[in-house]
Amino acid sequence: MAKGPEAFRTISEAADELHVPQHVLRFWETKFAFIRPMKRAGGRRFYRPTDIAVLRGVRRLLHDEGYTIKGVQRLHREEGLRRLVTAGEGAAAPAGQPASAARGKDGLYEALRDLEAVKLRLDDLLKAH
Repeated sequence: MAKGPEAFRTISEAADELHVPQHVLRFWETKFAFIRPMKRAGGRRFYRPTDIAVLRGVRRLLHDEGYTIKGVQRLHREEGLRRLVTAGEGAAAPAGQPASAARGKDGLYEALRDLEAVKLRLDDLLKAH
């Protein structure tokens, strides 16, 4: 029997619904203070429908729209949870603009810094071998 739309979800149910591994949901809790599932005895997580809506937005922004973690944090800080929920409902960058253009120059510089940091780390790893 399937759960109704207003039922709470366990972490495994939430992960299945969002198409991400459970450890990703736990990681996001460490990066996004606004992700706070209910925790029962023994630390079991239960996600409310509103939690799932926010997570769906975070997933879309990170995985589909190309935002960085810092970019999603900034979006939340500047526009609030409603913007994240809206992203999960399918609202993306304005028509005709890629996600990077919608974030503007700051988003591009942030992405460039992230890529440069990854390149440096890869260079260091290659030197070690």
